[in-house]
Amino acid sequence: MHLLEIEKNSDHYIGQADPFILKSGGRYYIYVTGHDGIYAYQSDSLLTGWSYYGRVMTVPGRSAFWAPSVIELDGKFYMYNSIEIDEAVPDQGGHKGCMHVSCADNPLGPFTNIQKLMEPFSIDSHVVKTDAGLFIFYSTNKYEGERVGTYIVVDKLVDPYHAEGNPVKVVEATLDEEIYQKDRFKKGQHWHTIEGAFYFKEGDWQYVMYSGNCFEQPTYYIGYARAKTDETDLRKIKFEKYPDPDTWYPVLKANEFEEGTGHHSMIKENGQWYAVYHARDYNDGLGADVFDARNARICKLNVSDGIITAERYKDHI
Repeated sequence: MHLLEIEKNSDHYIGQADPFILKSGGRYYIYVTGHDGIYAYQSDSLLTGWSYYGRVMTVPGRSAFWAPSVIELDGKFYMYNSIEIDEAVPDQGGHKGCMHVSCADNPLGPFTNIQKLMEPFSIDSHVVKTDAGLFIFYSTNKYEGERVGTYIVVDKLVDPYHAEGNPVKVVEATLDEEIYQKDRFKKGQHWHTIEGAFYFKEGDWQYVMYSGNCFEQPTYYIGYARAKTDETDLRKIKFEKYPDPDTWYPVLKANEFEEGTGHHSMIKENGQWYAVYHARDYNDGLGADVFDARNARICKLNVSDGIITAERYKDHI
């Protein structure tokens, strides 16, 4: 179901890619990717009443602000997102995305004190706190091995502004359905993508959900890896794809009313998990505005003893 109903001819419409949901002080906030910064929406209710707020973080002269995540720590709000740097890095295939962190006193910013957290290529963060400390999930690139491409790692944060710099692999591509583009950087070498990490714990299980492939492709999907453990150092957990590394088993994929389903965040309300994800209606097509055609949707996720399933409807929850 559509969540943020903003008319496309409105001055407020920028697309709603990579939506990240946060609840703080009884209110709800969603942050989205923007061409010239990160934008936010707010509501007093999860399912209704969402309003556009505007840009909450930017850097003058920069472009392409990707995939925000926000965490509240000791009364401060820290935003993690990628910003394109000035020049491509040769050994990163021309990729320019570089993870940055910023801080604000309230969920609507402005987020300032913007600092580079790690080198490119680094995108699609999710920062979480456990008894073992702060951890950041993000995606980076690998160029060697059977299935080269973008994959998910986790690193520990010394504090909100500094990572240890010892990332550990969490989820990588294992399927042809995760091929982003054939012959992308090198003839005969297909580029795979696993990105959009979201970590959560439910019962005895810990999960890392992810998006695979490219949002323009029919096999773009959300899947998950899991581990049954009480370990709190997230670098020590061996997450395994469900049901196994060789089976394409989407929790969300294109259906009869929406396509390009991916890059989600989650929230739990009254014992029920919800996924907030981006997708587009089929009549949005794949024209020049394909990036802006993505908008925020919401559905129920049912989580029980290591199994995640989705309930999706076109016009209701």
